[in-house]
Amino acid sequence: MAKIAFILLCHRDPDAVIRQATSLTAAGDCMAIHFDARAPKADYDRIRSALADNPSVTFTRTRIRCGWGQWSLVKATLAAARAALAAFPRATHLYMLSGDCMAIKPADYAHAFLDRHDADFIESSDFFTSGWIRTGWVEERLTYRHWFNERTQKTLFYASFALQKRLGLTRTIPRDLEMMIGSQWWCLRRGTVEAILGFCRSRPDVIRFFRSTWIPDETFFQTLVRHLVPETEIESRTLTFLLFTDYGMPVVFHNDQYDLLLAQDYLFARKISPYARDLRRRLGVLYASEGLPLRISDEGRSLFRFLTSRGRIGRRFAPRIWEAESTLGHDRSLLIVVCRKRQVADRLLRAVAAQTGLPCIGYLFTDESCALPDLGGLQSTLAKRHRHRRALLRMLFDYYGSARLVICLDPANLDLMQDFCRDSAPARLLEIDCRLSDSDLIRHATEAGLASAQTPADRLAQLLPALRNDIRHQSDQIREAGFDHHLLLRDTDPPETQARAVAQFLSVSDDTARAITRTTPLFAD
Repeated sequence: MAKIAFILLCHRDPDAVIRQATSLTAAGDCMAIHFDARAPKADYDRIRSALADNPSVTFTRTRIRCGWGQWSLVKATLAAARAALAAFPRATHLYMLSGDCMAIKPADYAHAFLDRHDADFIESSDFFTSGWIRTGWVEERLTYRHWFNERTQKTLFYASFALQKRLGLTRTIPRDLEMMIGSQWWCLRRGTVEAILGFCRSRPDVIRFFRSTWIPDETFFQTLVRHLVPETEIESRTLTFLLFTDYGMPVVFHNDQYDLLLAQDYLFARKISPYARDLRRRLGVLYASEGLPLRISDEGRSLFRFLTSRGRIGRRFAPRIWEAESTLGHDRSLLIVVCRKRQVADRLLRAVAAQTGLPCIGYLFTDESCALPDLGGLQSTLAKRHRHRRALLRMLFDYYGSARLVICLDPANLDLMQDFCRDSAPARLLEIDCRLSDSDLIRHATEAGLASAQTPADRLAQLLPALRNDIRHQSDQIREAGFDHHLLLRDTDPPETQARAVAQFLSVSDDTARAITRTTPLFAD
């Protein structure tokens, strides 16, 4: 049975530290605490006094003054790890926490999870190629020496860097290490931590290197675990649920997000707001609870992206160069079917192909598995299809040897509609307006990663109105765009009206249009 020794790095709110330690050790686990030396000694003494009779809590031998982005954070973590290994010989795992982290699963769930997965959980990606660092320095973190705190000694920090750069005082990375990067919130097996501590004793050169590396808590453990542990025994993920905003700031969780947190496929979460007293109270008793039914839907990340992106309608300042300098061809016509219900669009395309012989392609810009011919790899990924959209369509026109091509677009692809309708080649839009039931919306939410089969009904009920409004908003945007050749096909229209819209869209006779709309009932759902 797994037994966790928590490594807690904290610097404030002694009452919260005491509650956290009491809660996590009540279920049979243990904890090693490092309380920042910058914090008042009275707060530290208060924590020690309150937890003095708890045999499952130990403290680091020394308190270290920690600074963001500095080696001191790694040093404090190593000190807490040594204390945990010495005090708790039966601990099988060491789990890194901060004072802002709280359990979102009971202890029995966490222990069973670790028993099933004999692995180290640490986010660990290639430092140079993974793109984990979104903005700012990359190689400079490693190849220059950083002795000052960027936040509290900004002038010295950047002056030191500028001097090294001007004099060419770069350094090399230890040759036997492959540098990795990732979140500092890890859960490692006891043997892995022992191996890291042994490596530190035998390799002072590596310690010297990381002492002057910028933000080493994102690279030190991530690199050494990869160096010391077989890749098959590493899960490159954290067991702590955390989100970041577009500005790189951590998302803070509040009282109304208890159910959301419990539904995520993680053991802990950060950051819990210090003002979310009800959330902290409920999570505080969660870890020691038993037999709690859990439904893991794990839609938190995709739901966050969806909700934060609503209303942020980006418009490019100018067309991309490969779009501005290319055209589909003056003698070609692009026919675009816009429909939320893919099964309806698929029926229409099959009927159009059967009655007219026109080449018809499904949702090639949203469906990775959409059947496309081999176009030299341009069709291989959605990213390539979007990036080279006009070139892709020109190649499809050439491949089929046709002057007309029918494709499907999702209503969310307004940027593609605007791009294609700006082209010198004539383009027509047929928007299919379908009534959407709750089951249709649930299917859409599942396909978009906003929900799963395990998502509780009450949470779905909260999500559906937002989805319905979002879909209505997309339709309004399409109509407000003022496309020259925009036709509408409603499922509530009489058959003759539907056939007339199809005839105008395809430039075919009324009889052919009626055959298309009647051969297979489009709205048979």
